[in-house]
Amino acid sequence: MTALSSRPVTSLYVHVPFCAQKCEYCAFYSEAASGELINRYVAALVRELELIAPAAAPRTIFFGGGTPSLLTLRQWETILRAMERAKLLGAAEWTVECNPATVSLDKARLLRDFGVNRISMGVQSLDEKLLDRLGRVHSRAMVFKSFDTLRAAGFDNINVDLMFAIPGQTLAVWRATLAEALALGSEHLSSYEVIYEEDTPLFHQMQAGEFSVDEDLAAAMFEELLQRSADAGFRQYEVANFARETRAGSSAAPANDAPSAPCVAPAAGSLPADVPAFACQHNVNYWRGGEFHGVGPSATGYVAGERTKNWANTQLYCEQLEAGRRAIESREKLPPLGRAGETAAFGLRMNHGWPFRQFQTVTGFDLRTEWRAEMDELAACGFAARSDERFQLTPLGLRYADYAAEKFLRP
Repeated sequence: MTALSSRPVTSLYVHVPFCAQKCEYCAFYSEAASGELINRYVAALVRELELIAPAAAPRTIFFGGGTPSLLTLRQWETILRAMERAKLLGAAEWTVECNPATVSLDKARLLRDFGVNRISMGVQSLDEKLLDRLGRVHSRAMVFKSFDTLRAAGFDNINVDLMFAIPGQTLAVWRATLAEALALGSEHLSSYEVIYEEDTPLFHQMQAGEFSVDEDLAAAMFEELLQRSADAGFRQYEVANFARETRAGSSAAPANDAPSAPCVAPAAGSLPADVPAFACQHNVNYWRGGEFHGVGPSATGYVAGERTKNWANTQLYCEQLEAGRRAIESREKLPPLGRAGETAAFGLRMNHGWPFRQFQTVTGFDLRTEWRAEMDELAACGFAARSDERFQLTPLGLRYADYAAEKFLRP
């Protein structure tokens, strides 16, 4: 793929590594909050944002973590004012991940005032026992209160994040959680099957035989998710992501307003025609092989054909930025075919797969020649479907998307 380094990068990811406590399943880089270290991180992050600003014109911004909403009003204002000075405001879609235990009306209003227009709320479950099992610090009551707080602050593009196949979760409990979560009327739903990552407490508990994985139950939960979300007006557009075309109870899709308006919708042509209006534009850019800057400890970026990864160590991250340089641990420039294979793998997670013409435009390679055998194999076992225009995974294939995607990777 040919990347034009002179063209400003339009997607920005910011990693906030702090949490009230580490969740049992989490393999992302995060650590317990410490006031002194957070202030040092904020100062370092401001420096990194200033360094990337000349090569950035964000149309999508995503603050992930960790728990970005854990930052105080003063810390948030420091970051937001710095972004304003660096001319990094005004994104068409600006998402901040929030934990229900850390959302206040003042904080929500501050974010809205600076142009944040999408919130991703980490609910995970609405069952108190399962929330405790996962190591979450919020209660089910906090979820409903926080959702109302976000609406009161003017947010009308909210994602609710759920997990299924949690140890101890029954199908009946999952159905109850889905019913309550869908009744909230959010614009977007993300729902992930628990993955047992090494070096997480859940993985070690499974290895020790404290519980076993029930694949049939997980598959039944996934089917329940597909059916109930569709009945509630959501359309699946990626393995774990579902979005509305219009708001619940409304006939209107989001309007293309200015960033300070209640909701900033996708600009004309900003989303592919085969995804719903409230799909996450930032993530669609990942799945379609787009460029993005990544800042903060452990953050990855992809600019001008080069992948970078920051140090997954907040102390070291701060030291590097305090010395006036990016805190980049590694750089990697994949060969063209390797990058194309990676792009194919990510894009196949989307329901509509890859249109052949679009894939060739993005990567310079033709799926029908370089990956013909792999496509034939997946189609033969019912995991994929192929037409004259595109290659895509079937509903069965989407259930095993990681297995299918691996076949497209190249050394």
